[in-house]
Amino acid sequence: MPEVIPDSDAEPEADPDSVARAICLRLLTARARTHAELAEALRARAVPAETASRVLDRLSQVGLVDDAEFAERFVGSRQADRGLSRRELERQLRHRGVGDATARAALAGVDPEVELEAARKLVSRRLQATAKLPDGVRMRRLVGMLARRGYPPEMAYRVVRLALGEPCDGLEVSDTV
Repeated sequence: MPEVIPDSDAEPEADPDSVARAICLRLLTARARTHAELAEALRARAVPAETASRVLDRLSQVGLVDDAEFAERFVGSRQADRGLSRRELERQLRHRGVGDATARAALAGVDPEVELEAARKLVSRRLQATAKLPDGVRMRRLVGMLARRGYPPEMAYRVVRLALGEPCDGLEVSDTV
């Protein structure tokens, strides 16, 4: 009887916990992730639910997965770097699977004055690019830009009117500068 030589290309049966841990660690190397994002990645790779739960619980215990810390850092960086509003930050956190209470806690640190100042900075950066446009088009584009970042219409219109030198709600431009 001929001797059976094992196929060198065949991989031995991998431990499901090791596979799940490797998937999570590879994803966490690129950027911080929420518990829900990692759970979805494991589901997509057909990792059994009990294995995924066990691995994610362990990663949470050692501090590699912490939705509250993720939310705090996410809110701080996205507001500072992109000038996103509370509403847009909340939407993005929910999209990433952060729970309501955790999202509210992270958003509680967003100061309305800082949010307003971020809107002002965004508009001031775009003023020069819209200088040659008719007033109506200019207003529409600037307000639309703020709306896409989640700013409420009242705030967007007010910030744009003030930036364009129009009085707004009893305030003069000199009152805000």
